[in-house]
This record gives sequence, structure tokens and C-alpha cells, in this order.
Amino acid sequence: MSGLGEMGNLLKQAQEMQRQLDAVRAELRARAVEGLAAGGAVRVVLSADRHEVRGVHLAAGAPVDPRALEEALGAALRDALRRAADAEREAIGRVTGGMNLPGLL
Repeated sequence: MSGLGEMGNLLKQAQEMQRQLDAVRAELRARAVEGLAAGGAVRVVLSADRHEVRGVHLAAGAPVDPRALEEALGAALRDALRRAADAEREAIGRVTGGMNLPGLL
């Protein structure tokens, strides 16, 4: 019977982890991350879960030259994507205890 008891315990642990991952998904869905470039004059806002663009903001001081503006937008987008990945890693790490388990979200 101890084998069945261990199996039941593992199932409970898996169900708890699934519940925690669902909470992480909801947290990331509600969260936005921001990427900055050109000294903060170019800002890109992404959803933390699906990396969808929620906004692009150009402030005074944003590059006027098209090529420079394209580079700043790309830099801001890369920064936002890095921050989204960091947010995902941090959120998943709370559930997995820091273990890298690809494909959880």
C-alpha cells in the first residue's frame, strides 16, 4: 500500500503545483512590462504573458531621424522582452523553487 500512498502524495503535489502555475499565469496576464531606450524618451509596453505590444510612447527627446528612431524602438522592444522573460522566470521560480522546468507556461 505504501506505493499507492506515495502515488497519491505525488498527485497532490502535482495538483498543487498546477494551482500555483494557474495563479502565475493570471499574475503575468495582468502585468505589463516596460522597455526603455534613448534615455527613456522611447518606451515600449508589453503584456508580461504573451508579449503583446500594449503601447509605444515617444517623449520629447526621442530621435527624429528615422534610422535612429528605428534603432531606439528596437532597443526598447528588446529591453521589454528581456524584462518579460525575467518576470516569467521569477514567477515560475517561486513555484518550482528555482528549478528550470521548460514549458510550464
